[in-house]
Amino acid sequence: MSATTTTSRVRVLGAPRDRHDEILTPEALDFLARLDEAFAARRFDLLAERRRRAERIASGVPLGFPLTTAAVRSDPDWRVAPPAPGLTDRRVEITGPPERRMAVNALNSGAQVWMADFEDATSPTWDNIVGGQLTLLDAIERRIDFTSPEGKEYRLRDRSELATIVVRPRGWHLVEKHLVVDERPLPAALVDFGLYFFHCARRQLDAGHGPYFYLPKLENHHEARLWNDVFVLAQELLGIPRGTIRATVLIETVTAAFEMEEILHQLREHSAGLNAGRWDYLFSLIKNLGHRPDFVLPDRAKVTMTAPFLRAYTELLVRTCHRRGAHAIGGMAAQVPGRDADAHAAALATVRLDKEREAEDGFDGSWVAHPGLVAVCREVFDQVLGERPHQLDRTREDVEVAPADLLAVRRTVGPPTPEGVRANVAVALRYFDAWLHGQGAVALGGLMEDAATAEIARVQIWQWLRHRLVDRDTVLRILDEEAAALGAEHPWARVDEVRALFERTALGRELPAFFTTDAYTRHLAARTEIHA
Repeated sequence: MSATTTTSRVRVLGAPRDRHDEILTPEALDFLARLDEAFAARRFDLLAERRRRAERIASGVPLGFPLTTAAVRSDPDWRVAPPAPGLTDRRVEITGPPERRMAVNALNSGAQVWMADFEDATSPTWDNIVGGQLTLLDAIERRIDFTSPEGKEYRLRDRSELATIVVRPRGWHLVEKHLVVDERPLPAALVDFGLYFFHCARRQLDAGHGPYFYLPKLENHHEARLWNDVFVLAQELLGIPRGTIRATVLIETVTAAFEMEEILHQLREHSAGLNAGRWDYLFSLIKNLGHRPDFVLPDRAKVTMTAPFLRAYTELLVRTCHRRGAHAIGGMAAQVPGRDADAHAAALATVRLDKEREAEDGFDGSWVAHPGLVAVCREVFDQVLGERPHQLDRTREDVEVAPADLLAVRRTVGPPTPEGVRANVAVALRYFDAWLHGQGAVALGGLMEDAATAEIARVQIWQWLRHRLVDRDTVLRILDEEAAALGAEHPWARVDEVRALFERTALGRELPAFFTTDAYTRHLAARTEIHA
C-alpha cells in the first residue's frame, strides 16, 4: 500500500499501517466524500457564526432563551423518539478511548453503556483514529480478545452482558488533516461518524442494537440541526431506516444551556437525551464570559456541582429531558481507585455522594471513568430506580430556571489560591505532554483526566491573569518549576513543546478557543505520518 492512496475524491495522506485498508476502503472514503460534499460548507458557516456570537457576547449582548424559538419551548405536545434497543436502561455509563484493552474492560465492566470517545479522551494521532475504528469493528465482530505482553488475557463476556457501544466523534471545530478533498482536510466529526457508521451500522442492527452517538461541543440548535441532516443522509445512502441512529448531546457549552429544548427538538427523531458535562461547561463559561469580573471562578476543585449556577444548569437539563421523554445523563466521576485503602474509601465516598445527588435530582444514569466505580454508581441508581430502567416520569415541574440563574456565577466566591494556580499549571503541562505523545486519557493525581481538564486548567490561568488575581511573574515561576519537574519525572517529555503550547494558549492577551486545534496542527499533524 502506498503512502498516498486515492479514491475518486478523497486522498489519504496518513502513513499506512497494518489493517488500515480494512477501514479506509474506497467505498468508505467515497461515503465520507458524500458527507463532506453535502455538509462541509454548512459546517464552515456555523463555525463562522460561533465566532460572531462570541464577539457579540464579549461586547455585552446578554445571553437568554431565544425569542425566535419560544414556540418550540411552549408547545407541550412534541416528544423525542422512544428509547432504542440497548439504551432503555442507562444507569451506569463508562467512558474511555477506543483502545483495545480499554474496550474489553469497558464492555465487560457491568456498565450499561460504553462511550467510545474519539474526542476528549483520544489524542487524534493518525494511528489512534484509524486504530480506534478497528477496535470498534473488532469489538462488534468479537475479534478483540488478546493477551498482553505481560501475559494478561482480555476476553469479552457473553454478548448479553456487554455494554452498549455509543461513539463520541470529534467536535465540529476540528479537522482530519490525513484525509483531504481538493487539498482541504475533511471535518473530523464526519470522519469519526462516517467511518464508524459505514462499517458498523448494519453490524450493530444485526446484533440487536444500532449506531448510537454522543455529540460534543454543540453551541446551539443550528448545529444540532446539522447533525440531524447528517444522520438523515447517512441512513439514506446506506439504506438504513430513518430514525435508526440515536444521539445524546452533551450540554457542555454555556450557549447550549439556553437551547436545550431546541436541541432536542432538532434531533427529536434521532435523540437519545442530554448529558451534563462539568469541566467543559466551566471551560465554555470562561471562554465566553471570562473577560467580565463577575464571572471569575475560584480554584476549579472548589467549584462543585452544588454551586447555584451549576444546580440551575443540571436541574434545567433534567426537567427539559423528562418533559420531552428523553434520558438525562449525569456527569463524570473521574476518580481512579487506588491501592491505599483509605484513599480508595475516600474516593468511593466522593463518587457516592455525587451520584446520590444526581439520582435524587432525577437523572437516569451517570458517567464513570474507571471500571472500579461501576458498582458504586450502580448501587446508588439501583436504590432510586429499583426495577425501573429510568425515571422519565419525574418531570420536575417544580424546577423554574431563569437566564439569571444560569449565570449566577458571582455567588461562587473565593479568589484563586497558590495551590490552585500551581495545580492548574501542573495538570495542563502533564496532560499536554501525554497528548503530544498520543495519550488522551491520563491518570493524574488520582483522577482520570482528559482534554476537558487541561482546557479548564489553562483558561483559568488566563482568566486570573486578566483580572490581576495572580501576577504574571508568579505564573512564569511556577511554569519554570513545573516544567523542570515534568522533565525530571519523564526524561522523554517534550518539555519545550509543552511549555510553548501553554504559553500560547494560556498566557497570551487573547484566549484561543481550544488548545487542541493549535497542538494538532503544530505537532500531531505536522509529524512525518503525513505524506504528500
